[in-house]
Amino acid sequence: MEVRLRLAAIPYHVMTDIVLDRDRPILAEASRLTEQLRSADPSYQSELDWWTSPFALTDGIPQTSLVSDSEAGRVDVARTFPSARPMERRPDIGVDRSKIIVLSTSHEDARCDVLRCGEALSAVLLECTLAGLATCTLTHMTEVAPSRDIIRQLMGQTGSPQLLIRIGIAPSDQQQTPATPRRPLTEVLELRQ
Repeated sequence: MEVRLRLAAIPYHVMTDIVLDRDRPILAEASRLTEQLRSADPSYQSELDWWTSPFALTDGIPQTSLVSDSEAGRVDVARTFPSARPMERRPDIGVDRSKIIVLSTSHEDARCDVLRCGEALSAVLLECTLAGLATCTLTHMTEVAPSRDIIRQLMGQTGSPQLLIRIGIAPSDQQQTPATPRRPLTEVLELRQ
């Protein structure tokens, strides 16, 4: 699978690195550092509250699909979101077994490089979907310089880490989680001649 993911990103001139399991604690520290830095940023906190506030029943992510505090606590490299699910789910899963890849661009943040990274992300996510794998894109650690530098050093890169992707197998859900509602195609796609 690693080869397929690297091949998916090559056409976009994006570097793909795999985080070794032994390096996850360093990455987890970068995630905590980001949380710490962002905790004092009122504009970030306001935006986070806006994105994660309860939505109307017909829009957004159903409250039943959100993870519980204990579930979130088992993922070492993740952004912290407000929890809305009080009951435990998947208690038999003790540790996050996902693999993490990093997509980096050669230059700092040139527009063209960032666009190519987005295209590479799409290609990698599609490859994972075709393989039946679950993914979670992580950008919080690449949004602040100190964490980005940790990732750059960890990967031995001179380029600029743009995002990370957690890849794994989604555990079967004993209690069926409702599907996230989808808008009608006519609301999101307009065909012009």
